[in-house]
Amino acid sequence: MRRLDPSATLDEQQAAMAETGIKAMIPIRRPFLDYVLSAVADAGYRHVCLIIGPEQQAIQEYYGGKAVVKRLKISFAFQPVPRGTADAVAAAQQFVNDEPFAVINSDNYYRSEALQGLREQEGYAVALFEREALFRAGNITAERIKRFAVAKINAGHLEKILEKPDDATLAALPQPLWVSMNCWRFEPTIFQACKAIRPSPRGELELTDAVQYAIDELGARIHALCYRLPVLDLTSRADIASVAPHLAGIDVQL
Repeated sequence: MRRLDPSATLDEQQAAMAETGIKAMIPIRRPFLDYVLSAVADAGYRHVCLIIGPEQQAIQEYYGGKAVVKRLKISFAFQPVPRGTADAVAAAQQFVNDEPFAVINSDNYYRSEALQGLREQEGYAVALFEREALFRAGNITAERIKRFAVAKINAGHLEKILEKPDDATLAALPQPLWVSMNCWRFEPTIFQACKAIRPSPRGELELTDAVQYAIDELGARIHALCYRLPVLDLTSRADIASVAPHLAGIDVQL
């Protein structure tokens, strides 16, 4: 989000927030995370923990006092050093308190149907999204979607997440293809997996590695919930204009 893009049209407030790199707070009439959390509340969740990394105090300042929040109880956990997505999940262990919990990205807008499906499922689960639906009904381009992680499913359960699969791998998978957009339901044993894994080649503790550890070493059976729904992706400055029309008319209630 910090990367300059001459082709992206941003207003003054959007440009200022983009410079901070805090994607969740990009204003599209209101902070993007407002829309995400409103869908969370629509799905029946009531307790939310926001994982705050370095230089993300703006999130705590807004949701800790400025925002009008009636349906959700918002807590915060802190990731002092950005060591990866598994490390971010591990920061929420005290908040979880030995109960099942959902994990989502703050820069993705998921429809409440998928979030509700996770809430009503027992045990481990992942919401997966049909590749064509992401392209057809969302803001993700056909070229970019080729780099997204795809799930390998066996008898209704997740077997493996395939990161950046090549064309031959994709061709060998059953159709349609189901994409992981980091939308999970976990049991507290995931924390054991987060602590057991080693850094990836890029030096981060990856949530996908923790999930695979849970499957292979802890015997986790992860239900694959498949949806033909869009997920809005706010990764870069170019995404702001493409996300905005999809959010128009959404009634946000926190």
